[in-house]
Amino acid sequence: MAKKNAFYAQSGGVTATLNTTACAVIETARRHKSKIGKVYAGRDGIIGALTEDLIDTSKESAATIRALRYTPGGAFGSCRYKLKGLEENRAQYERLIEVFKAHDIGYFFYNGGNDSADTSYKVSQIAQKLGYPLICIGIPKTVDNDLALTDCCPGFGSVAKYVATSIREAGYDVASMARTSTRVFILEVMGRHAGWITAACGLAAEQEGDAPHLLLFPEIPFDQDRFLAKVGEIVKQHGYCAIGVSEGLRRPDGKFVSESGLRDAFGHAQLGGVAPLIAQLVRDQLKLKYHWAVADYLQRSARHIASKTDALQSYAVGKAAVELAVKGRSGVMPIIVRKSSKPYQWTIGVAELKDIANAEKIMPRDYITEDGFHITAKCRQYLEPLVRGEDYPPYRNGLPAYVKLKNLAVPKKLNTEFKI
Repeated sequence: MAKKNAFYAQSGGVTATLNTTACAVIETARRHKSKIGKVYAGRDGIIGALTEDLIDTSKESAATIRALRYTPGGAFGSCRYKLKGLEENRAQYERLIEVFKAHDIGYFFYNGGNDSADTSYKVSQIAQKLGYPLICIGIPKTVDNDLALTDCCPGFGSVAKYVATSIREAGYDVASMARTSTRVFILEVMGRHAGWITAACGLAAEQEGDAPHLLLFPEIPFDQDRFLAKVGEIVKQHGYCAIGVSEGLRRPDGKFVSESGLRDAFGHAQLGGVAPLIAQLVRDQLKLKYHWAVADYLQRSARHIASKTDALQSYAVGKAAVELAVKGRSGVMPIIVRKSSKPYQWTIGVAELKDIANAEKIMPRDYITEDGFHITAKCRQYLEPLVRGEDYPPYRNGLPAYVKLKNLAVPKKLNTEFKI
């Protein structure tokens, strides 16, 4: 294919290492000048393509792009916007191709999770149908660790390291005060359908009595009576109880414990906070003093404590995406393949987007203890390598020194506007 420009966009919830992948894409593209012209980023994800709101990354210096490697968030803006089916809203896809034609874009890199893999696959299909030469590569990212086929997801290792560290530190705090104050601490973490982040909390408990004492997974229906009995037993034995709970905890009937009745832009149930509900149970039924916390955005933006393994893998998938593209591969996604756990060895593989789109990887049952309240040795063996190593950002005046891009717009070439 003749030299073409590239389009890169970030989608869905951002992570501590999403910009590490962006850095890799841009740096690798700059090394392939014979095949790739400029890299245009979509402002606020795929919305930037639909509205012809493109960012010219060539206006950023090499040093600025290098600094993205250590900067959390989404440098170009992300979005929760799911393209409809090809036949349901063909105009959206035709608009994308119209914008790509106008700006001589021949490469499409979409960096996100399940819905983003679906978008990448749909874009590759419509490009073929319309006869437009477009190489489409999905790039994995999600803190939920629920993408199919890849061993783990870029972004997960760092959130896992953060929540395990947080509940270990909070455990020391509560243990110090339990005799006369708080007896139960609850940390709510992300994970709508898959309990990977909740499981990561379990890494902090290396021996009997360590926090967290209980984990509540979305894969295990919440049994209120069993839970309360277990909390009472642990408090009696250890003096306090630290609990990690997934936002997606479900009742036996399958409904979310914390479902608010609202829906997000992807059509997913808007969850309203399970930690205070669990805390209320503890207060009402066990009469124990409690504290609760919601890790929320803190867990996915904590670049200051990122996993080195995660940072390396996040860069590797971005680099591989560009290398696959210049070789003419399309409709694929670079994935992480585990070669061994002890010693931990991994490499980059390739999977078809159609096999990843809208699939979901939940926690295997043998990763959860028989009673449903903690992780097994097999789960620990899977998780431990993913949080290893430190990859600290540069610091200035005692705080992390992150970069902000100029994000200069590419002049528009189309006269028509597109409403999203």
